[in-house]
Amino acid sequence: MKIKNSLLFILVLLLIISCDKKRVFDEYKSVGNAWHKDSIITFKLPKLESAKNYNLFVNIRDNNDFPFDNLFLIVSLEQPDKKILVDTLEYKMANPDGTLMGEGFTDIKESKLFYKEKVAFKLKGDYKVHIKQAVRQTGKVVGVNNLKGITEVGFRVESID
Repeated sequence: MKIKNSLLFILVLLLIISCDKKRVFDEYKSVGNAWHKDSIITFKLPKLESAKNYNLFVNIRDNNDFPFDNLFLIVSLEQPDKKILVDTLEYKMANPDGTLMGEGFTDIKESKLFYKEKVAFKLKGDYKVHIKQAVRQTGKVVGVNNLKGITEVGFRVESID
């Protein structure tokens, strides 16, 4: 019975993954047991069509060790001409009762967070995305040294067409 249920689960998972036609790029990187404030997660994007527009997302996998309601990120988009577009972003990560938002049936939740929409990659060459956490405790200037509860950071590019 366990083998039958496992095979059914794997089949359903494969069907869900294979139906994701908008996905152009989707990658995760582990941050270990805690995300250090100086640790920058970098993603090198694939070659993207300059005639198309894309939606960009930051993906976060977190667990019940995440002690905050909000997540602050500094996300930089490095263009081939070395121009860097920097955004400081805030995302709501927990419900008022303290339970984590996001998808998932266990204590690990996955959040797909909008970064930019309708982006055109007009320049030829390599684009890179750099993501750094910028969480601070209320009333403190210094950032949280080791942010617990974040297990993986991802980046996703979806085609709009």
